[in-house]
Amino acid sequence: MRHKHGYRKLGRTSSHRSALLKNMAIAIIKSGKIETTLPKAKELRGYVERLITRARKGDFNAHKAVFAALQDKESTKRLVEEIAPQYQERNGGYTRITKTRLRRGDAAPMAFIELV
Repeated sequence: MRHKHGYRKLGRTSSHRSALLKNMAIAIIKSGKIETTLPKAKELRGYVERLITRARKGDFNAHKAVFAALQDKESTKRLVEEIAPQYQERNGGYTRITKTRLRRGDAAPMAFIELV
């Protein structure tokens, strides 16, 4: 049982899971909204919100911390210089998850995750 366990494993190894979250975070930063399964969206929410909170400072160390997590210059620059300043007055809650449908192939619950 996973009572009080800290995160969802998503059926992946730790390196695969971290790569998945990194790539999904890059996608949401570039497009603003993506559709994925509900457990992935719920796990991605905390990952992206921590990055936005770090990026809100906008200094050199914020760039370094965000780039260390994303490993993508373009999305790091967009997050620190365009997206994070919009949330200066907001204390968390930068993303919204909207349940959409059941996927046809395996009936997995799908959801949109978007930046508010």
